[in-house]
Amino acid sequence: MDEAPHSLNSLPTTKVARAARFAKTGLNVGANYVKHYAKRAVGAESTTADLHAANAAELYGTLSEMKGSVLKVAQMLAMEKNLLPTAYADQFAQAQYQTPPLSGPLVVKAFRDSFRKSPFEVFDEFDINARQAASIGQVHFARKNNKPLAVKVQYPGVADSIRSDIRLVKPVALRILGLDEATVRPYMEEVETRLLEETDYVLELRRGQEIAASCAGLAHLQFPQYYPELSSARILTMDWLPGQHLKEFLATNPTQEVRNQLGQALWDFYMYQLNTLRRVHADPHPGNFLLQAEAGGTVGVLDFGCVKEIPADVHRLFTALLAPETLADPNRLTELLTEAGVVRPEDAPARRAFYVDTMHQSLELVGRPFRQDTFDFGDPAYMQSLYALGDDLMQQPELRQQREPRGSEHFIYLNRTYVGLYALLTELGARIRTS
Repeated sequence: MDEAPHSLNSLPTTKVARAARFAKTGLNVGANYVKHYAKRAVGAESTTADLHAANAAELYGTLSEMKGSVLKVAQMLAMEKNLLPTAYADQFAQAQYQTPPLSGPLVVKAFRDSFRKSPFEVFDEFDINARQAASIGQVHFARKNNKPLAVKVQYPGVADSIRSDIRLVKPVALRILGLDEATVRPYMEEVETRLLEETDYVLELRRGQEIAASCAGLAHLQFPQYYPELSSARILTMDWLPGQHLKEFLATNPTQEVRNQLGQALWDFYMYQLNTLRRVHADPHPGNFLLQAEAGGTVGVLDFGCVKEIPADVHRLFTALLAPETLADPNRLTELLTEAGVVRPEDAPARRAFYVDTMHQSLELVGRPFRQDTFDFGDPAYMQSLYALGDDLMQQPELRQQREPRGSEHFIYLNRTYVGLYALLTELGARIRTS
C-alpha cells in the first residue's frame, strides 16, 4: 500500500492549539455562509445542499485533524443519521472507517517511546502505512513468526486532550441547549470516563481477553488473540482477523441466509453481554466488525476500548422497562420511571402524565423486537419509525425547554448500544430470532 497522500505529520495536542483550530473552523464556516449568500445576491446558483456540503467538509477536516474525543463525537453523530443534514451524515460516516493517518515518522516515534525500538525491529514485517485510521488510533499490518497481526497505534496526546476538549465544548453546548452545569455533570462525567478508558490500551487488552473467553461458546463469532508482550499503553497488538467491513461485505451481495446468520450472531453476542456478563461492547458502529460468508457467515469483533459495565440495579431497571408487562401496567411504568429519575415526586400531574406517555411511546417502539419470537430488521420502516419518533420528541416544547436531563447517566451508553445494534441489523437486512 502506498503512503496516504494526506497523512498527518502533527496533531494539535495542547488546549490552546486545539481551541485555535476550533476557532479557525468557525471562521471558515462563516466564510462559506458569506460566499453562499453573496452568490445568491448576484443571481448565481448556490443551494442549501451546497452550503451544507462545504461546511460538512470543513468540519470533518477539523475533526479528522484533531482526532480524539471530537472525532468520537462525529462517529456517534453518524450513527444518529436523523440528527444531521445528509451532507454531514455522509461526511461523518467516514469516521467509522477511515480518517487521515499519521505519517511514518510519528508512528516510529510511538514505538521508540514504548519499546525503545522501531516497529521494524519489533516485528519481522511492518507496513508503515496505516490500513485504517480512526478516532483514537490507527491500525497497521505486521507479521511475526509468520503470524499476521493487527497493530493499533494511539495518536499522541489523545488522552491529555480529552479533558480539555470537553471543557472547551461544554460551555458552548450548555449555552446552546440551555442546560445547567450542575445537573449535567453526571452525564458529562460518564462520557468523559468512557472516552478516557478508550485511551487505556492495557485496559482494552484485558477486557478483550476477558470478553472473548466468556463468549467462546457463542456460535459464528471470532475474536482476536491479544499479545501483551507486543503491546503497551499506546500500542496494542492482536491477530489480524479475516473479513470485510459491512459496506464492502454488502457489495458482495451475500444471501439472505448468510445475512440472517450474521445478524443472529450479533444479536446473541449483545444479549449475552447485557444479560449474563453485565458488561457490553458499547461501540457498535460498522467499523468494529469484520464479516465473512464462510461457514454460513461469521462476525469478527474488534475494539474493546469502549465497554460499559452495567450495575446490577441498572440492569434490573433497564430490562424491567423493556418488559411487555410494563407497558400494560401504567402504575408499574410510573413506578419504574420514578426509580429511573425520569419522573420526579415534585412533578405536577400534567408533567408527570407527559413523561409517562412519552416514555410509553419510546419503550413500545424500542422494545418491539423483544415482544415477538422473530423480528425482520430488513424492513427499513422500523428504524425509520425510531428516527421519526426522535424527531417528534425533539419538537415537543416540554422537552426542548427542559433545563436538566432526566434518567440515569448509565442509560447513555446502553441506549447507544441498542440503537447501534438495531442500525447494524437493519443495514445488514437480517431476520433474527429474538426470543
